[in-house]
Amino acid sequence: MLNFTLKNVQDKARLGSLILNGHFIDTPCFMPVGTAATVKAMSGSEIYDFGYKIILANTFHLMLRPGVEIISKHNGIHKFMNYNGAIITDSGGYQVFSLSKLRKITNKGVYFQSPIDGEKVFLDSKKSIWLQEQFGADIIMQFDECTPYPADKKTADKSLELSLIWGKSSKEAITQSKSNLFGIIQGGVHDDLRDKSLSGLLDIGFDGYAIGGLSVGETSEERNKVLDNIAHKMPEDKPRYLMGVGTPSDIIEAVLRGVDMFDCVIPTRNARTGFLYTNKGILRLRNSKYKDDMAPIQEDCLCYTCRNYTRSYLRHLDSCKEILGLRLNTIHNLYYYQKLMEELRSSIKSNKLEDFVREFYNSQNQEI
Repeated sequence: MLNFTLKNVQDKARLGSLILNGHFIDTPCFMPVGTAATVKAMSGSEIYDFGYKIILANTFHLMLRPGVEIISKHNGIHKFMNYNGAIITDSGGYQVFSLSKLRKITNKGVYFQSPIDGEKVFLDSKKSIWLQEQFGADIIMQFDECTPYPADKKTADKSLELSLIWGKSSKEAITQSKSNLFGIIQGGVHDDLRDKSLSGLLDIGFDGYAIGGLSVGETSEERNKVLDNIAHKMPEDKPRYLMGVGTPSDIIEAVLRGVDMFDCVIPTRNARTGFLYTNKGILRLRNSKYKDDMAPIQEDCLCYTCRNYTRSYLRHLDSCKEILGLRLNTIHNLYYYQKLMEELRSSIKSNKLEDFVREFYNSQNQEI
């Protein structure tokens, strides 16, 4: 149900095509995050019309609310949120990291205290896979422990061993042929542990492979060092997914190292706090100088927001905490990210990626 084809490679950067349960996705691609079956402030049909053919939702949060029964009544998450593209679901492994004060890890699985009502919740690999299949996701992730940062080598090794055990049991729990299961490489910032994790996952065998345990507090330099070591060692004929990354520059650096897929809350979260991406860097909308600025966010941007509204009006909406401001800012940031990915793909296709990267960095930090 998953077919990945490489169309061109420039150095380590890859241009690919992913056919996924009838969905066609060009890579490198960015996947907006719809944690609770919604990309905040946007409808599913709008996201699809923007050009995003795949998004991410979160198993743990959907398990708590609205619950698997409600989503099943809609015949799956696609109809539940009215989204016609592909959907990837996180396994709940990230919450093992992010809810560290509300959980207890055992070899069998993880006991959580629900952040909603305080009730005790148990999640293991078998339940995680069952939930993801019930949701009808096109790509499902193995249950894992997202290794915290910093983590000494002993802690990181113990964590990746547990993730390998859960990876094997995740694969054994698969019941549907359309469930395309990705394994997750852990190991912290230790190159030999990352190699060990990948080797173990290859022995199990997955439909795709993800790099987890990054974007959890490490520096960009540390992250890029991990990618320098591990990305090119991942199977050439399978999609490579870097989880939770990131900023435009983070994505560019990972593409240069051979990564195909990305997800992150940054463009939508930053939109809601007035941080808007432009070809000159970040425009901080709450800066007083934009109070009477009659220009769009970016002069040559063709998004709905830039074609119709001024910085002055957007700052006014933000100051008044108007819902429309959240939507308009989100529209722009999502348009920017989609345009960035299109330009990355085009530059790899024409073997001009180095020129694109140089022009990108030269244009940053200019006066906006």
